[in-house]
Amino acid sequence: MTVGLISDTHGFWDPRIPGLFAGVDHILHAGDIGSGSVLVELEHIAPLTAVMGNCDGPPLDARETEVVDLGAHRFVVHHIVDPVRPGDRVARAIAHHRPAFVVFGHTHRPHDSTVGPVRFLNPGYAGRVRFAQPRSVALLDLGDPALPMRLIDLGAG
Repeated sequence: MTVGLISDTHGFWDPRIPGLFAGVDHILHAGDIGSGSVLVELEHIAPLTAVMGNCDGPPLDARETEVVDLGAHRFVVHHIVDPVRPGDRVARAIAHHRPAFVVFGHTHRPHDSTVGPVRFLNPGYAGRVRFAQPRSVALLDLGDPALPMRLIDLGAG
């Protein structure tokens, strides 16, 4: 099973995403979606779980935190997460749901670390090119969950 990871689209749809995510079994969007049209496009590729980010609001209909089981692995998806000090809401979700993975966004920087039994993943920033900021999405192979997520460079300005 392969999971596509994306975050911080901020309303921008990169036309390469369908090709990059072709064949994924599920997509996780870790917030700052920006536009419902981004969700519609992602849903055309694979089943989708998405959360609200700090820049999102109505009319987007997503929750702040989602829990999803993919294969034999549980994921918590939440936009703003500090892997070392995850904050009360995320810490409670981790304690209650015992996920293998926490997927987050917000920082616009890729991240892959393990704290205790939980692996924290951030696919980076997939929004519009700005200020020569690196842009990326990621793939996670659940056939071997110890493998690093495969970061896909979308280019910078």
